[in-house]
Amino acid sequence: MGLLAFIAQEIDPNNPFASWVNPDATGLTGAQFRGLIISGIAQGAMYGLIALGYSMVYGILGFINFAHGEVFMVGAMTGMIASNKLADAGLWETNFIGSLLIVMLLSVLVCSLTAVVMEKVAYRPLRNTPRLIPLITSIGVSFFLQNASIVLLGPSAKSYPEMPDWLKDQYTFLGISGARLLVIFAAAASMAVLWYYVENTKNGKAMRAVAEDAEIAALMGINVNRTIVKVFALGGAMAGMAGILWGVLFRSVIHSMGFLPGIKAFSAAVVGGIGHLGGAMTGGLSIGMAESVGPLMILEPLGVNGVSQLRDAVAFAMLIVMLLLRPSGIFDERLPAEDRT
Repeated sequence: MGLLAFIAQEIDPNNPFASWVNPDATGLTGAQFRGLIISGIAQGAMYGLIALGYSMVYGILGFINFAHGEVFMVGAMTGMIASNKLADAGLWETNFIGSLLIVMLLSVLVCSLTAVVMEKVAYRPLRNTPRLIPLITSIGVSFFLQNASIVLLGPSAKSYPEMPDWLKDQYTFLGISGARLLVIFAAAASMAVLWYYVENTKNGKAMRAVAEDAEIAALMGINVNRTIVKVFALGGAMAGMAGILWGVLFRSVIHSMGFLPGIKAFSAAVVGGIGHLGGAMTGGLSIGMAESVGPLMILEPLGVNGVSQLRDAVAFAMLIVMLLLRPSGIFDERLPAEDRT
């Protein structure tokens, strides 16, 4: 009903059907709709980067690492500290690109280390236990990281330093802001590097072999523990990159910021097809587009107030519909041998 009303209002806000559904509706201009699309792509790209970690870990170990969202938060907080230190030294303003590369590298290293320590301390001792146990453990690790951040940095919200003016300007005929262009290109480059690593390197082939069947991979001479550590490190690196891009785009970061993006990122991994790298990014873009465009296409034409506050409800409603129509995801799931039916 809402979608039909939106189409009718875009054709003619004064036609009888549109006037009957919502007399006050004005529809969206081309520029407004284009802006929502770009915003959804940028948001979805960050969800996709986080989803890569979920997808890789689930594809190999078969459990949901709920603490992965907090690794994303650690990346954002690391970037906040580093960028403010560089700003105090005057480098953030005078050499923004160099400073941003330093911040990204530091965030990726810290998040990779965090994910590796998490795997060795919390998950490896529980690897042969029922899956409910590491799942509960991951929730505990999530709360530990969140509260450790509060203790170390204080409970208040933190902020990245002011971004340069060229990140606020509009570029291309689509009128995309520099910050969103940076997010989209950085996410695309990170995804391309990860895909090449997994598909074309010896370590990547080992990861795919362990994901296929860990026991057979071990018999073929692959060090399963070392391979799993590399998977956690790569997933942490992608989460760290997403945390930096989140800080560049929104500037403000809080200690609980990892929860909802983490849930959406895992949902994105399921939508795209769990264990499929391209599916994780596609699912992230789908969730980002749904929460950006969905409320104004479905709820606003019906006269619902405060649609921007309901974007999560619309996004997850679309997720439910998608999973009802295709439970295995867009690209089909890739699971370990013992999980296949």
